[in-house]
Amino acid sequence: MAGESHGRLLIQVTHDTLPQIKDRYPFLYLERGRLEIDDSSVKWIDSEGHVVRLPVATIATVLLGPGTSLTHEAVKVMAAANCTICWVGEDSLLFYAVGKTPTANTRNYRRQMKIAADSKKSLEVARRMYARRFPEAELAGKKLKEMMGMEGYRVRQLYEAKAVQYGVGWKGRSYVPGKMELSDLTNQILTAYNAALYAIITSCVYAMGYSPHIGFIHSGSPLPFVYDLADLYKEELCIDLAFKMTFEMAGVYNKYQVMTEFRDRVINTRLLEKINPDIEEMLGKD
Repeated sequence: MAGESHGRLLIQVTHDTLPQIKDRYPFLYLERGRLEIDDSSVKWIDSEGHVVRLPVATIATVLLGPGTSLTHEAVKVMAAANCTICWVGEDSLLFYAVGKTPTANTRNYRRQMKIAADSKKSLEVARRMYARRFPEAELAGKKLKEMMGMEGYRVRQLYEAKAVQYGVGWKGRSYVPGKMELSDLTNQILTAYNAALYAIITSCVYAMGYSPHIGFIHSGSPLPFVYDLADLYKEELCIDLAFKMTFEMAGVYNKYQVMTEFRDRVINTRLLEKINPDIEEMLGKD
């Protein structure tokens, strides 16, 4: 990856930062460069002409950011090594597409489907997700619809409390798809942060062999499992930060400042370290 590593979710690719053969590295983010084949090995050529050979057999997922290209042969070799490819925005703050290999391990995917197909186990997963968000609530025996109602009330109260905490106006959550500029400043920032969080979680879910399309709370949406997981982190990563940034930006939306603050909070909260163990905890013991 070209450029400075300070403040980034993932670090610059050098020989020193590549994984040891005994490990299988979960993510490698690349931007502004090209993946090619040389003597049957994959090499990364960055925008400054530096060349690094990538041990793709030890990398679970390569995240391709802006300004990247790759050859057909590079895809062929990476597929043979069971290395998943995701096309993402800068620092994975947008998710566009994924290329899964035909021989990818489906163990986690099968486990997820079995739990979702069992109404009792599926409800237990939903209950664990809600318990994480409001641990003091009595959820035993609650149906999914009841817990969803409790969550809606809790989130509305949270918005109002954050508005008071940071001293900003709040008229409720509103978003017109494709017309973010019609929303007020806080809603614009919330929309940007939610999209960024969804992208990061989608990349992680694919990389870990789960499906973003099989959820336990959300349904009728493109990425229900991603939305389920995102709700575990939104209060700290999106809602609190959106009201804080509304106060600090004084009415003027600054995309660079908004995303820089989000990246810093993702790093400081160690989000990427939490997602895998959180999924395991939510799904329960295998």
